[in-house]
Amino acid sequence: MWDDLIAYLDSVRARDPAPRSRWEILLYPGVLALGLHRVAHWLFEAEMFFLARFVNHFSRFLTAIDIHPGAKIGQNLFIDHGFTVIGETAEIGDNVTIYQGVTLGGTNPTNGVAGKRHPTLLDGSIVGSGAQILGPVTIGRRARIGAAAVVTEDVPDGATMVGVKARSTLVSAETYQREFVPYGTPCKDPCEPSPRLDDLEAQIAALKTEIDRLRAEAEPAALPIETDGTRSA
Repeated sequence: MWDDLIAYLDSVRARDPAPRSRWEILLYPGVLALGLHRVAHWLFEAEMFFLARFVNHFSRFLTAIDIHPGAKIGQNLFIDHGFTVIGETAEIGDNVTIYQGVTLGGTNPTNGVAGKRHPTLLDGSIVGSGAQILGPVTIGRRARIGAAAVVTEDVPDGATMVGVKARSTLVSAETYQREFVPYGTPCKDPCEPSPRLDDLEAQIAALKTEIDRLRAEAEPAALPIETDGTRSA
């Protein structure tokens, strides 16, 4: 058990340059929330739902991280900072990194029967701050979800998703092969503009040109001036 704890703390330290020691990592809200979730999930599996919820609420009070007791979480999850919500049927694999303000939210089942309604994050995935992953979608292994992205569809292994609605971006092989990408957004500052934004800017420029042409046609032409200084009719 002690060796497992040391390995977990070292995995956090490998993804965050801020801590000076393992003792400091023990005070991280994400580490506290994960530890308390292990207790709450054990109670949930034992069908002691009230006690599981009590531990869940106590954890949320301490850490500002809300993990439903029913969520299934693998090894070495690192939640960097707080204000994260993880729903009941969410499933998280090993070595997943989640930054602040993330929601692994559910969708209303169309048949009205509760079932799998929250995301599944496979091993090594990274979710940037403020991202929203909604519904029973699957985030592939080593996929990266950029900051503030909204994901409502499955994400293939190794893809990087940015924007609203999230779309995949191409990354270099060197970036893809890196073991860890901080913040889950390996693109320039800021991210490359989307093709749709370029199209809109081109349409706006064309409209401005057309407006200027119509305005010029609507203005009356200046009347010629006679040699005596008067305008001819």
